[in-house]
Amino acid sequence: MARLIMVTAALAGAIAVGLGAFGAHYIKDLLSPSRFDVYETGARYLLVHAVVMLFTGYWMSKSPDRLLTGAAIAFLTGMIAFSGSLVLLAATGIRILGAIAPIGGAGFIIGWLLLAVAAWKSIPGPGGPS
Repeated sequence: MARLIMVTAALAGAIAVGLGAFGAHYIKDLLSPSRFDVYETGARYLLVHAVVMLFTGYWMSKSPDRLLTGAAIAFLTGMIAFSGSLVLLAATGIRILGAIAPIGGAGFIIGWLLLAVAAWKSIPGPGGPS
């Protein structure tokens, strides 16, 4: 599972870099400033969470944990629902796509919270495991 998560994260990172380059060199001239901001937000969050998901997969390869699997799934949900909907909204102007973004945002938040719980449970320290 860790390998699949890391490969998926790396592919998401490549897509994010491609979106950034495409945005800077082509899309920027075609979109209004506000729609371009939406596009950039989607691409930026995709890149950030691709890196976090890559880290999560690496952590899983060293210490498999269902919390980490859940975090990776939540991050993937966020990348698709949040980043995907924002990029598509900016590119197409279909406003209903904006309604999907909060689902992805919740996925990102859940992923971060699951990472926090996994860290608390796995790293020895005051109040944590011995």
